[in-house]
Amino acid sequence: MKILIYGTGGVGGYFGGRLAQAGHDVTFIARNAHLKAIKENGLRVNSINGDFVIQPAKATDDISEIETPDLVILGLKSWQIKDAAKKLKSIITEETMILPLQNGADNMEKLQEVISKKNVLAGLCKIYSKKEEPGLINHFYLEPEIIFGEMDNEKSDRALKLNEIFNDAGIKAMIPDDIYKAIWKKFAFIATVSGLGGLTRVGIGKMWQDDYLQEILKKTGLEIQAIAQAKGVDFNEEDVAQLFQFIRSQEMTTTASTQRDIMEGRPSELENFNGYIVEQGKKLGIETPVNEFIYRALLPMEKEARKS
Repeated sequence: MKILIYGTGGVGGYFGGRLAQAGHDVTFIARNAHLKAIKENGLRVNSINGDFVIQPAKATDDISEIETPDLVILGLKSWQIKDAAKKLKSIITEETMILPLQNGADNMEKLQEVISKKNVLAGLCKIYSKKEEPGLINHFYLEPEIIFGEMDNEKSDRALKLNEIFNDAGIKAMIPDDIYKAIWKKFAFIATVSGLGGLTRVGIGKMWQDDYLQEILKKTGLEIQAIAQAKGVDFNEEDVAQLFQFIRSQEMTTTASTQRDIMEGRPSELENFNGYIVEQGKKLGIETPVNEFIYRALLPMEKEARKS
């Protein structure tokens, strides 16, 4: 399969690397020093499942150089989706599948504002990984997984074929019965821990260990549940209990990528997480005071990060 990895960070670099390792024709979009290192030394992946190198690796920062792909995996941040979609329009056909794997609850909607609905799959991934240095991806925790499907939850031929391709490449993958429920379960975790983590600057386990902060985490999650249910998503009490259990199971020093972005002064997905919950709450008439405090407290830092 001809695959384009749009954004070769921790997510795109790992999954694209596995697909290239399995023999697929993979092209990576990267920039600056990262692109230079990949071209010179290949894409290096350090993983708890075994290190590997893709060399030579096809990489570019010029989308006009890319042949029409069968599959595009978006490894960008949520706020970059629309711009990427505009650029992709010039190289895709109606047969091209576009799979967003970034965090967030409305990535598919963002894509459909620019690209035909029939091109778009819904998806998410579970992985702890990051770009360690130019040309090097570090997968350091958790068995990587891709969860995806059609937006109408149909078990289509193309979805089943893609699921087979992922699994054959050593990527744990599945098509759930309800992709929206799956997306909101992942979104609820990241949005719950990331903002408060950005404020406290400690790991998830340390936040949960503190009784006061644990209560803040729970209130954040419950507000997210209220928004999900108001939007017709089956995010129920059992899902919330599982969310809190998963947060409880995290290591003391574990941090989410958005928290790391905030702590390191980089643009983050704050607007797409706590900001999104606040925005939806206002539209739906639902109070979200905890998410709003976290969002407003972090917003000045986010604005400063976006100036650079």
